[in-house]
Amino acid sequence: MQFYPSDRVDLRSDTVTQPTPSMREAMAKASVGDDVLGDDKTVIELQNKVAKMFGKESGLFVPSGTMCNAVAIRAQTEPGDEIITERYSHIYVYEGGGYAALSGVSIALVEGIMGIMNPEDVEKSIRKGDGSLGHYPNGSLICIENSTNRGGGACYPIKNIDSIASIAKKNGCRSHIDGARIFNSSIATGLDVSRISKNYDSISICLSKGLGAPIGSVLVGSNEMISKAFRWRKMFGGGMRQVGIIAAAGLYALENNIERLSKDHERAFILAEAIDSMNSFSVNLDQIQTNMVYVKCITQDSTELVENLSELGIDVISIDDSSIRLVTHLHITNEDVERTISAFERSQ
Repeated sequence: MQFYPSDRVDLRSDTVTQPTPSMREAMAKASVGDDVLGDDKTVIELQNKVAKMFGKESGLFVPSGTMCNAVAIRAQTEPGDEIITERYSHIYVYEGGGYAALSGVSIALVEGIMGIMNPEDVEKSIRKGDGSLGHYPNGSLICIENSTNRGGGACYPIKNIDSIASIAKKNGCRSHIDGARIFNSSIATGLDVSRISKNYDSISICLSKGLGAPIGSVLVGSNEMISKAFRWRKMFGGGMRQVGIIAAAGLYALENNIERLSKDHERAFILAEAIDSMNSFSVNLDQIQTNMVYVKCITQDSTELVENLSELGIDVISIDDSSIRLVTHLHITNEDVERTISAFERSQ
């Protein structure tokens, strides 16, 4: 594995990356302060940099992507409201029901294709309390995920992105992008992140996935929304102190690790094509737009395949009884890809 030699190939997620030596050096040299008091210069620099990159007024550094989405939802809804998102979105599937527990909102789920919602389906899913004799919750926030996780790393077409933002405004809703891997989407589509997020009220950006930082996400939006989010971050336990050490890793990642995401995408596609050509597995190659490969198991269940691959030094995770996921990242080399293909061949 690149940077950190290992006898294993870890494809479980792009969250397994460790700081590279040069990133660790940047962290060691970081200027720090007290972020809750607002005087950590490195955090301020990171927040301002991300806000500028996305064309927004302000940014807020938080510990995790899940908290980033949580404070975005809480700052833009009221208890009893409803949010609208895709059926397998991270906000719904992987955040512990936080939208309900922390914000007191219900959720309207939209069936998507590769995790991507059709704008017309989004509009049909918006419910409003007014005119319903009090029966309906107030649909007040539409959330898209770009790129999509359970959609296999697929990216929203800009037409869908713009249409959903327009529908939100027309229906008196706020709009949010779960952009945990939005830089993957930017590299894959050739669209700048400021264009992707142009018409959205808030965007959460994860630094600890493909960008390779050890921790942290940034929420961006208007000054008013970020001011509210700052309060909710504190209430949710996310206020941090001398965190410039971690923010420095985020700055390094933004300055050095965005363009290289294309290498992860290339390696994912090589893996996908090779695995799909085997009789025991199938891959939807249309999904392979970024750094994820979802593999359908034809002749064995996913648990058995995960165990077989593990014995050969390849670490992956199962999604359901018949599917596994592989994720390429900055520690995966061409040799790792070849070794993984060989392991799949032996595991048929």
